[in-house]
Amino acid sequence: MKFAVLDFETTGTQSVGEIIQVGLAIIEEDRSISRVYGSFVKPGAPIPPFITGLTGITDTDVQDAPALEEMMMELVPLLDDVVLVGHNVAFDFSFLQSALDRCGYLPFQGRILDTIDFLKICFPSLTSYQLGAVSVSFGVTHERPHQADSDALATALILLKCLEELDSLPLLTIQRLSELFNEEESDLGWYFDGLLREREMETLQPEGDLTFYRQLALAIGDWTELAPPRDEHDANPLDNLSFTDYMEEVTRRLKDTLPHYESREAQDIMITEVMTALAQDKHLLIEAGTGTGKSLGYLLPAIYQSVRSGQKVMVSTHTINLQDQLRERDIPLLTKVIPFPFKAAIFKGRGHYLCLRKFEHKINKKDFISPREDSLTAAQMIVWLTQSESGDDEELNLGGRGGDFWETVASDTDSCLGRACPWFRKCYYHRAKHEAGIADVVITNHSKLFADVKAGHQLLPAYEHLVIDEAHHLEDVAGKHLGMNMKHFTVTHTLSRLYKDSRNGQLPALRLMLQSSGSEQASEWSGVIDRIYPDLLTVKETWDMLTDKLFSLMPERSDASAGEAGQLVLRLLPGNKPKTWEELEALENALNLTLTDIIRKGDKMLNEMRDQDGQSSSDSLVTDISGLFKDLASIREQVRFFMGMNDDNVVYWLEANGNYRSKSLQLYAVPVDVSSQLKELFFDKKRSIVLTSATLSVDKSFQFMIDNLGLNGAVEEGRLMTVLLPSPFRYREQALLVIPRDFPSVKGSVGDARFVDMLVQSLAEAAVVTRGRMLVLFTSYKMLRQVYEPLKEALTSQEITVLGQGVEGGSRSKLIRRFQDSTASVLLGTSSFWEGVDIPGEALTCLAIVRLPFQPPNHPLAEAKAELLQAQKKNPFMKLSVPQAVIRFKQGFGRLVRTAQDRGIVIVYDTRVIESYYGKYFLYSLPGPKMEHMLTDQMVPRIAEWLEEGGVN
Repeated sequence: MKFAVLDFETTGTQSVGEIIQVGLAIIEEDRSISRVYGSFVKPGAPIPPFITGLTGITDTDVQDAPALEEMMMELVPLLDDVVLVGHNVAFDFSFLQSALDRCGYLPFQGRILDTIDFLKICFPSLTSYQLGAVSVSFGVTHERPHQADSDALATALILLKCLEELDSLPLLTIQRLSELFNEEESDLGWYFDGLLREREMETLQPEGDLTFYRQLALAIGDWTELAPPRDEHDANPLDNLSFTDYMEEVTRRLKDTLPHYESREAQDIMITEVMTALAQDKHLLIEAGTGTGKSLGYLLPAIYQSVRSGQKVMVSTHTINLQDQLRERDIPLLTKVIPFPFKAAIFKGRGHYLCLRKFEHKINKKDFISPREDSLTAAQMIVWLTQSESGDDEELNLGGRGGDFWETVASDTDSCLGRACPWFRKCYYHRAKHEAGIADVVITNHSKLFADVKAGHQLLPAYEHLVIDEAHHLEDVAGKHLGMNMKHFTVTHTLSRLYKDSRNGQLPALRLMLQSSGSEQASEWSGVIDRIYPDLLTVKETWDMLTDKLFSLMPERSDASAGEAGQLVLRLLPGNKPKTWEELEALENALNLTLTDIIRKGDKMLNEMRDQDGQSSSDSLVTDISGLFKDLASIREQVRFFMGMNDDNVVYWLEANGNYRSKSLQLYAVPVDVSSQLKELFFDKKRSIVLTSATLSVDKSFQFMIDNLGLNGAVEEGRLMTVLLPSPFRYREQALLVIPRDFPSVKGSVGDARFVDMLVQSLAEAAVVTRGRMLVLFTSYKMLRQVYEPLKEALTSQEITVLGQGVEGGSRSKLIRRFQDSTASVLLGTSSFWEGVDIPGEALTCLAIVRLPFQPPNHPLAEAKAELLQAQKKNPFMKLSVPQAVIRFKQGFGRLVRTAQDRGIVIVYDTRVIESYYGKYFLYSLPGPKMEHMLTDQMVPRIAEWLEEGGVN
């Protein structure tokens, strides 16, 4: 089979664009690239500046180029008897067909394949399928991205990598892939069909170290064979090793392993303090700024404590990102430097693990909603099973509807058959649980920590010592988990999984199975199912009516400061219910009664089925349906709890998006103050809890965290240690903070014309002197949009790109990648960019903070907290708004200096930091940068001068 890999550069999209360059790489049957053809093409109109910016192709390049007809005379013979390939091939194919048509040739009739499909299937864990990014991760030289001949060659090399990867897969996997695509008459199906026939002829098949079970090839064997890290009959490796000796040995090995390793004062202090807290059963609040190396700061003492005492230490992070970073970076390093065997296990929420039983059922039955996309996702996962040892969805790059697919095959408690499941010994969730059971240190996340508390400690292994990283999020996560949050979609999704229409859904599937089973009760049970259908439709109608009416209570205008664009928020007060509330309660009551009836009928039927033997084929269906009935029961309880509004310590509110109306409705009920629950559930129960983060103190004091997390009792008992670590960086030399003292101020979330003009002008001047490399943090999305267009215009002539969150489309991580990859750009971000963004080195030289990050005071939770403080005769602004804003401000500031070599500037455009009585808390809480305030027009010369002093220009 001969491939022709095609790429066009064009002046626009299909209907109106013209071809300006063509690239074609021919791959022969022996997989050698026999030729690469490239040519400019003369278009009928000038090339738009945007296209020149992207491709580097100018009008001069194409002025003497051949016309389309001449180029096609050379191209058409090369397309004889080939399989046409492209990266996102539909784009190039539509241009090819219209060019063939315009030049009087017959349309292309051959097969067409897309390298993006191949990449997804062969490399399901790649973080990006974009040509440039893939070339980098494969080490493919791609000299001139967005130039057709270079793109065609890079695409050809990537296709060859995919074909090599397919060669290494076992025959069984190829058979499964071929089955997935054989239904549709697609070219992908044709390709896998041919590949399968070829492979079946070969005598030697690659098998690798795979396990073959029930027609799937897996990278793992049985988890029951996993042994603990040390033999229980051996002596404890720490019997005669003091902590000091252990640390000396570890440091020596660190120096051998990492040539540039040097011990850091802050990290050494942290290691000692964490060890003291764990050994003396005390709680510890420890603030460790960027660059401390806090992961090792708590993991080294945690491992020592755990192995020495034989008791687990639990570590909890806020983000899954940090959990994965510990798994990929820190634990492999510790395995090399700790002088005895130990085990650290990652344990996430159950929905992150694949349920092999559900997956097998789904692909065998081809239970797909959108065949093309679902087949592709299933194919990705079949190949991923031959690579993954954890079955964790974070390893997969599931685009488009992949997330919906995952939800139907994720592990969950209610549909788990436990030991009765044929997949039990291979199960990823039970493997993770078993690994956590035998591990010394278990790394989980805040959500799972609270889910475990709510489930009566059934989810995590027992522990007495706990380290909480990113602890400034603990209060928020606690509120979410100890309260409730329910989406409109959650209910409709559960209902449609049970019954979408007479052919789709779990109940129709069960009814179909009953009809063919011929058991006596089959017709009786089918009758029950038939009676449940109309009830489910009634529930859906009632729920839609209820959410419509709840949505109609929302204020019409959207105040963008309460959240992102179009977000609507309404607080409901138990003592002051809306006028129509009785009508809404009647709907909730009807909903409750119908649900109760469905659950009663359904459970009775499922129990009868379980009691009757020989129902093995419907076992898994019965389990899944029973799980969905449990979901309905929990929906019933939650809606009743919300509509009852009976608890004075809970804040009730609604949120929705103005564009999606009631379909986007969410119900929230969150405790106003979680400190007493945290005290009772954690600080009173556990022997030692270490809380760490880069931002725990306000104005060098921990009181805000102590009050909010319920640590006052520990202070009285003398069980709380607090430590503020010295900064590892030389902030006075590395960071300059400037405040333009004559800058206009802003009221509300929207800037007036004068403010916006001055801000755009100042940002543009600063961006020119820092050559882009600038992150601008906003507190409101509205203001970001006000600045985006005029700033973009101001910087076009300087060749500095402006990227705006929510304006460009694309996720946060994509925007950050684009920012890092481009030589000169300015990135505008709102709330989610204030923390967790890591852009070390030259890519970020300047950070601009437009407003101090106060939370909107009209958010229901903030309002209720303020009322509670007022009732206690405290000042909500100083006790709540200022400390919260200071912590976010410190998080924002922390984006700038990420390594000991970074130098940078922070501009604070909010003059309240120097004019107001509370401004000093913001500035004194920072780790000591050089601070200067000046007139706006003196700022840019000062920045230029400071950058030159440090040799950054």
